[in-house]
Order: sequence, then C-alpha cells, then structure tokens
Amino acid sequence: MVGLVLVTLYMVVALFADVLAPFTAVEQHPKDRLSPPSKIYWLGTDEFGRDILSRLMYGARNSLHVAVLSVAMACLSGTALGMIAGYTGGLTDNIIMRVMDLFFAFPAILLALSIVTALGPGTRNTILAIALVYMPIFARVARGPVLAVKAMEYVDAAQSIGVRHGRILARHVLPNITAPILVQISLALSWAMLTEAGLSFLGLGTIPPAPAWGSMLSDSRRLMELAPWTAVFPGLAIMFGVLGFNLLGDGLRDVLDPHLRA
Repeated sequence: MVGLVLVTLYMVVALFADVLAPFTAVEQHPKDRLSPPSKIYWLGTDEFGRDILSRLMYGARNSLHVAVLSVAMACLSGTALGMIAGYTGGLTDNIIMRVMDLFFAFPAILLALSIVTALGPGTRNTILAIALVYMPIFARVARGPVLAVKAMEYVDAAQSIGVRHGRILARHVLPNITAPILVQISLALSWAMLTEAGLSFLGLGTIPPAPAWGSMLSDSRRLMELAPWTAVFPGLAIMFGVLGFNLLGDGLRDVLDPHLRA
C-alpha cells in the first residue's frame, strides 16, 4: 500500500505538472537566486533563481516518460523473444538466450552509458539505451514460465487440432505468464528511473534546460555547502520514486504468486 501511494502521487504530479507547479520549469527569478525554502518557494531556488519544486514536478514528467516508454519497449521485445525461445526450444532457444547472455555480461549502467555515448545524449537515445539494457531480463522472465506452460494438456490439445503456433502463444501461453511479467514491469520502472537519473547526472540524458532529477542533482554538487536544499530535494525525489515502484513490485509479487499466498 505504501508503494501504491507513492507511485500514485508520483504519477499525479507527473501528469498534472502544468496545473500543480507554481512556476514553469525554466522561469528564472534572478533576485531570488539560491533562496532557501520559504512561503513563495517551498523547496527553495537554484543558482538561476528557478523554483526547485516546479522543476521537480516537471522532472517527474520527464522521468515517467522515459521510464514508461523504455520499459514498454523492453517488455514487448523481451517477452516476445522469451516466448519464442521457450516455446520453440532447440537451436532457436540457444541462439536467443546466448545473445541475451551477452547483454547480461555487462553491468546495466555501463551498457546504457556505452549505448548513449555512441548514439549521443538526448531523451530518445536514453529511452533506446534503457530498453536494450532491460530487454534480456524480460526475455528470461518470460522464457521460464513458457517452458512449464507449453507442457500443459491444453497446449497439447491445441496443437493436436492444428491451431497455429502464433495463436497458441497469444491465446494459451501469454495469459498464463502475465503474473511474473507484471511484477517485472513494476520493478523495471524503478530501475529505469534510476538509470535515467544516472545518465542525466553524467550529462548524457535529458538535455538542459529541460528539467531532470539527475541533472538537478549534478548541478547542485558545487552548491551543497552553500545551498544544501538544491541537492537534498532532487535526491529525495529519486529515492521515493524508486522506492515506490520497488514496494509496488513486491506487493504485486505477493498478490499474484500463489505459493506466497499459501
């Protein structure tokens, strides 16, 4: 429930940032540079006089945009590959899973960093990099249950009457492997948020002046002694966003896993 509350709050802020934010993300108030939290600027201002609360709200929208699109791409491609590998077996299974193992050989952030460095900074390349990094996880999560489901009697019955393999995968296999995939989606969203923040922190994610939690945290490094609020609040935003999706994923696993319910 705590995870659900945090995720709901995060999504409301991201979707309605235009309405909730007291200022725009790039509006500057030079006379109020590095102002501490006050009645006007609830979380203070940065070195350009921009309202940190407003930038966090707009940054939540950017973070949600990157996380949802990258996880959607990783889920669709990875689940499809995992289903094909598990259902087909043999050489196809070996080829697909060995390619996925190549991705697993690199740390996630290092692989994403390499891809974005090669393609160039920007939101679109960040989404592609995160999707490629987490695609193998969905492939492995999907393949395991498929190996068990394809041995069931109803799959044998469908095959015996000549149902096409694609229809069997869509109507008989996929509905029975959705539980672990849903849990993985929730966990992957938290990882995607953290990876996007890390890339933005290094200057390879969202391009300024567009707000991003990671770049806000990076810009505040030299101001931490003078204006600690410029670092504390972006850091807390990242922490609670990732924590919310992690807790939600744990809760979904407890609800959807029959062994844990027992």
